[in-house]
Amino acid sequence: MSVVLQKQLLAERRHAGIYAVCSAHPWVIEAAALQALEDGTSLLVEATSNQVNQDGGYTGMQPSDFRSFVGEIAEGVGVPVERLYFGGDHLGPNPWSSLNAVEAMKRACRMVDQYARAGFTKIHLDASMPCLGDPEVLSDEIVA
Repeated sequence: MSVVLQKQLLAERRHAGIYAVCSAHPWVIEAAALQALEDGTSLLVEATSNQVNQDGGYTGMQPSDFRSFVGEIAEGVGVPVERLYFGGDHLGPNPWSSLNAVEAMKRACRMVDQYARAGFTKIHLDASMPCLGDPEVLSDEIVA
């Protein structure tokens, strides 16, 4: 959607889509924040279960840490806090798929709780990946 059209829709108070940036790299987050500032739009930044979780993920951050990290960058370029949103993407047992499903799902539930408590408002649950002892492809019934 062009910037002109997006601004027109915003001026008319019509709904328009919002893009999500799924990155923990400070340059990417800063660029997205600057774009949102220039466009006058909201900024939705997401983290995946592998990036951010109660064990630190590969970024070393828990959900509250990630929220602070992104918030500081966005605030630094002038994005108003009311235009900043956080999402958890593909939250499920994936980081613990080497464990059995019961243990992996317990950890996934703790992770989702931490995301919610940290103020993430877009939560994408994903239990589609097999864990230790599961068949390679899970049935729709098991995933649901």
